Amino acid sequence: MDTLLLKRSDIAKLLNIEECIGAVEEAFKLRSLGAALAPGILGVHSTGGGFHIKAGILKLGRQYFVAKANANFPGNMKKFNLPTIQGIILVSDAENGIPLAVMDSIEITIIRTGAATAVAAKYLSRPDASVATICGCGNQGRISLKSIMKVRALETVYAYDIDPTISNQFAKELSEELHISVIATENLEKAVEESHICVTCTPSNKYFIKREFVSPGTFIAAVGSDSESKQEIDQALIASCKLVVDSLEQCAQIGELHHALEQNMMTREMVHADIGEIITHQKEGRKSNEEVIIFDSTGTGLQDVAAASIVYERALEKGIGVKLDFSE
Repeated sequence: MDTLLLKRSDIAKLLNIEECIGAVEEAFKLRSLGAALAPGILGVHSTGGGFHIKAGILKLGRQYFVAKANANFPGNMKKFNLPTIQGIILVSDAENGIPLAVMDSIEITIIRTGAATAVAAKYLSRPDASVATICGCGNQGRISLKSIMKVRALETVYAYDIDPTISNQFAKELSEELHISVIATENLEKAVEESHICVTCTPSNKYFIKREFVSPGTFIAAVGSDSESKQEIDQALIASCKLVVDSLEQCAQIGELHHALEQNMMTREMVHADIGEIITHQKEGRKSNEEVIIFDSTGTGLQDVAAASIVYERALEKGIGVKLDFSE
């Protein structure tokens, strides 16, 4: 009956991006094939931010239920010197309800989100993509770039952030770490125009990627929207290109799709596919080097199950974590 307690530093030791990319891809695949139930989501707004609860069940040898309660407060760093995202993940046995683990959610959220971006880039970006723009140079921007580098041979990356100090630091550190040219820029339009891949991972409430910025053949991973108020992509651009979602229902509620639906610029039927349908070849991915494709990535509970189950099993193997019996 022991429940394993795991800190963020424990998770960083136990989960790497390569295996998380494979696990997240498998989770999308299982959902598309009908081998997994639809994930659930609940959002609650608060002053200066909000909370969301995401949950899902996957049979991965053992049947796991995972629920994540995340707080998202964009002003935290400036106001309190605290992370924007904080939370807890509960891992349970889905056959008998035993709470197997409680773990910090920050590291898992960052890595599994980056993994989803890599999976989408693998199937939806041009195979010869070599130039990218990262919008938002925080933790998610860093893992997004590192993840994409696992599936595409990038040579030049533009780093854009509303705080030039952050984008300059991002460029310096990742140029050295990844041995590619990472260039801080304040000219977002020019950067996006020159890019084959664009990742947006910001807390923006107003779109900043405009239709006229985007060149033929661009793949955009829109990662920042995880509530009704957030928006990074011009809804006119969303409506004019091939749109792929991580979850149709979830994107319609809180993703970039939500804004296009609200403005009556799209219907749900106009969405090309969910990413699982692309992975399983039920729907066609990229047809040419001229297509503009957007991946609306709101982050699903199934991604959390895929990542948290790896962490739990590896922690047991390595004897990492603190055991606590809640039943006493």
